[in-house]
Amino acid sequence: MKAGKLPLELLCRLLNKIDLSDPRVVMGPRPGEDAALIDMGDRTLVAATDPITFATDDLGWYVVQVNANDVAVMGATPRWLLATLLLPEGTSERQAQRIFDQLLEACRALGVTLVGGHTEITVDLPRPMAVGAMLGEVAKGKQVLTGGAVVGDAIVLTRGVAIEGTSILAREAAPSLRSAGVPDDVIGRASRYLFSPGISVVTDARVACDTAPVHAMHDPTEGGVAGGLLELARAAGVGLSIDADAIIVLAECDTCCAALGLDPLGLLASGALLVTLAAADAPRLIDALDGQGIPAADIGRVSEASQGLKLRTSSGERDLPVFERDELARFLSG
Repeated sequence: MKAGKLPLELLCRLLNKIDLSDPRVVMGPRPGEDAALIDMGDRTLVAATDPITFATDDLGWYVVQVNANDVAVMGATPRWLLATLLLPEGTSERQAQRIFDQLLEACRALGVTLVGGHTEITVDLPRPMAVGAMLGEVAKGKQVLTGGAVVGDAIVLTRGVAIEGTSILAREAAPSLRSAGVPDDVIGRASRYLFSPGISVVTDARVACDTAPVHAMHDPTEGGVAGGLLELARAAGVGLSIDADAIIVLAECDTCCAALGLDPLGLLASGALLVTLAAADAPRLIDALDGQGIPAADIGRVSEASQGLKLRTSSGERDLPVFERDELARFLSG
């Protein structure tokens, strides 16, 4: 298999082997869902885990953000983090200290407490890696699922695409971008996408839940916004009708993707949030997000499953593209 997520069919077969007979498990692992739910009485514990395995100077900060996102999109508040840090032989004390400081700084910014984990110098590791396990809580019955989308819902996309993928391209593929004619100022702005607009959707999710009854939320990551929409549709058993012109494609993303022959819809998209809610509530949500400085757009409607996943363009309607590999992984692997 190639680098990236396991094929969906294989993942489903593996997940079907799990025994979920524990009555306190409200929801175990499901394709498209971002976290597990456990009954804690009047509260529901939300548990998520995600690794950071690619090279980054912001490893500690990064692992907090992606795990907090997975808890927040369930309608919950991220509270506690466990982190496993795997460091290659030869790592200096200064490098280890920097990663740990990043963890603490990111946790403080989100109101999260680092409660434990594991650190290790690992043989034959090519670069530092981190695995986070984020715990959060939500009032019982108030959790939001990826699979909660309802036919007729509006689909709201926040911030735009593709924040994370564009930043990594600017950091990892700057020579290729320059060779393709992308100006240095564009590359510089793109490299800062991780922090501005940033990859956290914790505020986006909180504003959504505070503004209107939300039916579903999902943060598109690997596979881009197209992959996120596919996961949302499969989890809910619905179809989608997406307006291509309504999708916010950030300027630097558009420039970098055009230069490298990549499709923004399939590019690693952390930093965006997909929300479905009653169509009548969408303008109110978009206004509330705008009040927090978060751009958002109504990009389509949830339809019957029989109608499939469609992308409306100026040249007509076609199937929503499916990306077997994230566009970033495809480019970086050559």
